[in-house]
Amino acid sequence: MGLFNRKNDTDTTTATAAAPAPASADLAALTGTYTIDPAHSTIGFVARHAMVTNVKGSFRDASGTLSLDGADPSRSTASIDVTMDSIDTGNADRDGHLKSADFFKTDEFPQMTFRSTAAESLGGDDYRITGDLTILGTTKPLSIDLEFNGLAKDPFGNERVGFEGKAEILRSAWGLTWNAALETGGVLVSDKIKLNFDISAIKDVKGGE
Repeated sequence: MGLFNRKNDTDTTTATAAAPAPASADLAALTGTYTIDPAHSTIGFVARHAMVTNVKGSFRDASGTLSLDGADPSRSTASIDVTMDSIDTGNADRDGHLKSADFFKTDEFPQMTFRSTAAESLGGDDYRITGDLTILGTTKPLSIDLEFNGLAKDPFGNERVGFEGKAEILRSAWGLTWNAALETGGVLVSDKIKLNFDISAIKDVKGGE
């Protein structure tokens, strides 16, 4: 099944700003290159804090491209660049600590990158993309499970596609090992980090079109 082909295709509604096409539509025609819209996309994370609660954050500055192949999903690719200094957890002191040498060392390693190496259909609107995630100069494989949310043409004439994704990593695998022991047992910051992606991307328009 192609990346944008679906079983039981019965909806032939044309996508408009008011009536976005459902994810089940036949989307093979959308093969092409898309630029991630940072104003309408979120790359977020969740970490367990003090063993009792979750701290959520995101990166306000991220860019990238998606190359989607409707005939062969395995040929689809993704490339994402994240500015680490744009981290935002809603607390300036915590953000400053995360940018410091204890964590991301943003002065020395200003970017986190993801470069896909494989893609596959899992059936329905579900996909998996695997690639190389680089943090602090260390590169490790990462698989992201994605759900295709559909397509729409916005009021400005842009063709958009949307995906939601999730993944989990052990931050220690990328050298993020800072922690503090709790008197009651356990540690201040969890090793396991949940990653969340909510992506809106705009189809590139070729010259003359």
